[in-house]
Amino acid sequence: MSSEHFRKLERMYLLANVNTLLFDTTTAHISNGKAEIGLTVVPKYFHALNAMHGSVYFKLLDDAAFFSVNSVVEDFFVLTKSFEIHFKRPVTGGKILAKGELVSSNGELFVAKSELMNETGKVVGYGHGEFVKSKVKLTPDIGYV
Repeated sequence: MSSEHFRKLERMYLLANVNTLLFDTTTAHISNGKAEIGLTVVPKYFHALNAMHGSVYFKLLDDAAFFSVNSVVEDFFVLTKSFEIHFKRPVTGGKILAKGELVSSNGELFVAKSELMNETGKVVGYGHGEFVKSKVKLTPDIGYV
């Protein structure tokens, strides 16, 4: 896979409305079979007990695993078929980093895993899922530029 493909995926991801309007401190680094998604945790991501809501864990873990898969698929956008997460500890601030890695592929079904770590390197959550190719081509009209 080419580094140009990785940079296009990063730009597409970072320019998506969900990341520019809501998760505006998001960072992304994609390489062959791997992806890292970072975020600075702020109170707008908290539930009633003043810790990060589970939906943010899910987003980061799924996104990291997803892009580890799409890093090896250069023609089509992939889709999450299923994804399971496990919570280990609450997050109340700081920077977090999700690291995703492609585990296996048969060309049609891709399996990836990811871990979410706080800024001290402790794992706060982890997940794994299955991904498939969609029928949507990676083109400039979906932000792949």
